[in-house]
Amino acid sequence: MAKQGSLAIASTAEDRVEAKITPIVIFSCVLAATGGLMFGYEVAISGGVTAMPDFLKKFYPDVYASTQKLNINSNYCKYNNQSLQLFTSLLYLAALVATFFASYTTKRLGRKKTMLIAGVFFIVGTVLNASFNHLSVVILGRVLLGCGVGFGNQVVPLFLSEIAPTRIRGGLNILFQLNATIGILLATLVNYGAAKIKGGWGWRLSLGLAGVPALMLTLGSLIVVDTPNSLIQRGKLDEGRSVLKKIRGTENIETEFAEIVEASRVAEEIKHPFRNLLKRKNRPPLIIAIAMQIFQQFTGINAIFFYAPILFASMGFGNNASLYAAVITGAVNVLATIVSVFLVDKVGRRMLLLEAGIQMFLSQIVVAIVLALKVKDHSNNLSYGLSILVVVMVCTFVSAFAWSWGPIGWLIPSETFPLEARSAGQSVTVCVNMLCCFVIGQVFLLMLCSLKYAIFLFFSAWVLVMSLFVLFLIPETKNVPIEEMTERVWKKHWFWKRYMDDHYEGDGVK
Repeated sequence: MAKQGSLAIASTAEDRVEAKITPIVIFSCVLAATGGLMFGYEVAISGGVTAMPDFLKKFYPDVYASTQKLNINSNYCKYNNQSLQLFTSLLYLAALVATFFASYTTKRLGRKKTMLIAGVFFIVGTVLNASFNHLSVVILGRVLLGCGVGFGNQVVPLFLSEIAPTRIRGGLNILFQLNATIGILLATLVNYGAAKIKGGWGWRLSLGLAGVPALMLTLGSLIVVDTPNSLIQRGKLDEGRSVLKKIRGTENIETEFAEIVEASRVAEEIKHPFRNLLKRKNRPPLIIAIAMQIFQQFTGINAIFFYAPILFASMGFGNNASLYAAVITGAVNVLATIVSVFLVDKVGRRMLLLEAGIQMFLSQIVVAIVLALKVKDHSNNLSYGLSILVVVMVCTFVSAFAWSWGPIGWLIPSETFPLEARSAGQSVTVCVNMLCCFVIGQVFLLMLCSLKYAIFLFFSAWVLVMSLFVLFLIPETKNVPIEEMTERVWKKHWFWKRYMDDHYEGDGVK
């Protein structure tokens, strides 16, 4: 068995050099990545909607009354309301639960059908969000949107990693995060325009336009091909071989086909996929996947995008100025993610993560110092120059995140699990990510009220910890075929190689 594996690895390079970047791969990846567009739109839209007076008057009158009182509430505490935060964070709680069901459908029904399920959830949730007048129905819509997020975030990164040629796998996988950043920017622009609409229906437009990316994902899921890995895992060997030839643009696919078949055979022997994750050999990718999701959210990035208009308003910007500043940061987010698409397979994952750690740490320290000196509980003393400095530092932070932890936080977990643990591993990845999103979404405004400027010091401390984690424990996966991670990455890493001892493989818990 080991001998066969070594022969396969030895001949893999020749086959993979011949593999072409085919139009069907690009087309399928672009369509599938619209799941990221939907995710990004939902991340950002709620922050703007919950800052709209018409929405607050209709569903949260007590919060609206609080925002209208002068010199009563602290600038940092105007929007601190648990039920209002629940409107934002409930989506992630629903996604957390949905991802376990998505793990089953991803494996048994395939990547393509799971994307279709995600699209249907998004469409129904959007209709409920935008068309009803009762808060309970709007909340139900948020739950269904959360189910769409759970299914979409489970399947799309897997689909992208499995269908992409090795040499551009990182760049194509980052299409998911690139679409997420575009979704964030679009949501911010929509909120900026909707906030100016007279008549009290601007918030409906903001929530309703989510139907556009939802429809794109649904139609895209009907058009794309399923991945060879998924087809072969479900016993469709001839179809899997045919699709592999089509997406690689060559007849010489036997080595990759044999690798997938062998990985599928091993995967079929696994009767309890989540228990299998606890096997000693699966602990390195599992630990890194969990840690990366925690670290990704505790950079503070989603706190900024959840509540960007509210956050800038709390810093002393006017309502229109705060939305305008949020649009600027959203645009920076998109541009910096494009940088990552071109760099991640050239300079590698580790280099981007380490450089970004320094950049994020310093920018958050500067913002904390400015707020500590100029923004008090009942006074806003930000001058024009300091306001520009705050926006520049936030953009500096956002750009660093956008070419590092944003895309790579999803990329590395999707490419490092072996096939038999990949679906369950991605499920745990999404689950931890959504749990952290829920926690941040639910407590951020409370933390802002309690910690004030020190909230940026809190997040900068996390950035320091995660940068040390990258330095010592995250290996480089650039240009490593997805089915060869064990041999070429884990068995050669100074720390993780101790988990690859062959005599432990039969034990599920050691």
